[in-house]
Amino acid sequence: MKFTIVFKYSLFVVLIAVLFCLLTFPSLAQKDRVTAKEIVRIADEKMRGLSSQGEYSMTIVRPTWSRTVIMKSWSKGTEYSMIYIMSPAREKGQVFLKREKDMWNWVPSIERLIKIPPSMMMQSWMGSDFTNDDLLKESSILKDYRHELSGKEDIRGYSCYKISMYPKEEAPVVWGKLVMWITTKDYHRLKTEYYDEDSYLINVENLFDIRKMDDREIPTRMEMVPVDKEGNKTIFEFKNVKFNIDIKESFFSQQNMKRVR
Repeated sequence: MKFTIVFKYSLFVVLIAVLFCLLTFPSLAQKDRVTAKEIVRIADEKMRGLSSQGEYSMTIVRPTWSRTVIMKSWSKGTEYSMIYIMSPAREKGQVFLKREKDMWNWVPSIERLIKIPPSMMMQSWMGSDFTNDDLLKESSILKDYRHELSGKEDIRGYSCYKISMYPKEEAPVVWGKLVMWITTKDYHRLKTEYYDEDSYLINVENLFDIRKMDDREIPTRMEMVPVDKEGNKTIFEFKNVKFNIDIKESFFSQQNMKRVR
């Protein structure tokens, strides 16, 4: 009888301790149950915020030459974005606009506004290893893909979730599959593999230099490398970015493409 009472008391103490831990550290319990889609959502929102304004550089590297493009960018959610080219001189003033499903390019040298059709999403953006879709984001990694947690792997010393993404039927996507590695601790995206419709690996993107940018820590350098073109890569760097700024949808207009600086 005495043993039974002691055992029940000990079990009660253990249960209270477990309950206390769950109540005190709910984020730990929730993190264990987080879905693959939620992991991708957190990582994606960390990189772009609800809205943003920033300056970036893009260096295109080839075996015998390289060139750097400096740009400004504004965004609001996933439906609105505008990119203004600051340099080099021959491309200065070009503007790219995404407004919901429509995408445009203003070319001041010929004073022409060009609509970018969905068929051009797979084409190179300004001669880089990024596609039009990578920069203008016609497709959504959240809405247009199914997400599967494929396990955990270490990437450059960071424990990461490995997430495989497959396009939904009739989704407007250019890739047949994406594989993404996101850190388990702070949800930083460290690597993405891009596959075509036949499951051939086309590009590998690595992200580096995690540091404070405005109100958050994020990777601030991306390197996109085509697997079948030795010596080719494109480096995209965050220079100065402000997140969650006050910006209206009306800013993202064809008229404003000709005015932004």
